[in-house]
Amino acid sequence: MKKIVLTLVLLGVCIPVIWITFQKYEGAAPEVNVSLPSQYLKKSYEMNLEVKDSGTGLRRVMVSLMQNGKEKVLLDKTFPPASLLTLSGAKVPEASFTIPVESRKYGMNDGEAVIRILVEDYSWRGWNKGNRFYEEKKVVIDTNPPQVSILTQQHNIIRGGSALVVYKVFEPDLDTGVVVGDNFFPGHNGMFPDENIYAAFFALDHTQGPGTRIFVRAQDPAGNQSKKGFYYYIKDRNFKTDILNIPDRFLERKMPGIDVGDKETEFSSTPTPMLSKFLFVNEELRRRNVERVLSVPSDTVNRVMWEGRFSRLPGAANRAGFGDRRIYKHKGKEIDRAVHLGVDLASTSNAPVGAANAGRVIMADDEGIFGNTVIIDHGFGLASLYSHLSTIKVGQGDEVSKGDIIGNTGLSGLAGGDHLHFSMIVHNTFVNPLEWWDSAWIKNNITSKIKAVKDETK
Repeated sequence: MKKIVLTLVLLGVCIPVIWITFQKYEGAAPEVNVSLPSQYLKKSYEMNLEVKDSGTGLRRVMVSLMQNGKEKVLLDKTFPPASLLTLSGAKVPEASFTIPVESRKYGMNDGEAVIRILVEDYSWRGWNKGNRFYEEKKVVIDTNPPQVSILTQQHNIIRGGSALVVYKVFEPDLDTGVVVGDNFFPGHNGMFPDENIYAAFFALDHTQGPGTRIFVRAQDPAGNQSKKGFYYYIKDRNFKTDILNIPDRFLERKMPGIDVGDKETEFSSTPTPMLSKFLFVNEELRRRNVERVLSVPSDTVNRVMWEGRFSRLPGAANRAGFGDRRIYKHKGKEIDRAVHLGVDLASTSNAPVGAANAGRVIMADDEGIFGNTVIIDHGFGLASLYSHLSTIKVGQGDEVSKGDIIGNTGLSGLAGGDHLHFSMIVHNTFVNPLEWWDSAWIKNNITSKIKAVKDETK
């Protein structure tokens, strides 16, 4: 009987001890998830750290930044141990941290550095030192803004017009371009043998005149930004106003063919269904279509594909100009307003339409009020648009030469009569096509600048 009792006592002591020892000697290292927003330490840099140890619990988390033997401790957190008997109590199985990294305050220099991460648990392994997670993350300290040198001299631009600036930067991987008011026009290298030389076509839209702020912006991967001003002169201009009468026969002829989806049922319940639909088409659908069309030229190549002046539809008469302020009237009453952002060219019915210059087709589709539309990329964010076509004879991705037939004039979209609506686009802004039809303007404002920079940088 005594042996049985002794055995039970020994088992009651040994089993818990063995179990505790087994648990305390667990060999799994803490799990760590590190999230760095960038390899470059920016001004508002914060790293996120998640640590977990479901065994003996977290003992210590330490994070530091080291450069050339100099170390700055960013976080040093010690956690309480678990109860010896229950392995629970105050044990901390997981934790998360958001750690600011402000290298500028630590007296560290620009260049490479290392973020060191050490996490330990309460395991008895390693003579009670515990299991360890250790990792080093290479980062770069960069506090100097990029340098920019403007290479072109004169930059004359008119409200609704285009211009070109050429500039040089002195480090790679920059987000750079021209800021015009609140709009940004990306710069591109590739126009010159030196990859550090960038060219940016930029524009004023029809609302921007004298007083608009224009400058080159360059931002490096560390978030350092520089703004470089340059000489420019803005000339103002006025746009004419047209009154467009919208008769019922136009509404009855055009509105049924324009798809507005589920909105159609809403118009049918109004006293004037076709007029209600027209107002929706002329406002909301126009806005959507314009946004879509202006997003397409971002698909561009760093290559000047065009040469010489852009051609216009042969033998065509101008029916509406760029920037015309349109007042729409129905039965003598004003119902809406809009701005015409191209030139309407009227020739014979179904006249063949040639590419205004060499380029690459980046859109060939039906686009709402524009109807059948082709957009051609000419390189560096410069594009031409042809809409209201009756037929499209090219496909997306086709390369075309100047004069190649891309379609025929027509009545598609919101066109009232057979014509070509032609627009020029710089990145995301409609500009006046008349400039690009003028060989003297192109020479004075574009090609002479390119030649001058090439001559100076040989």
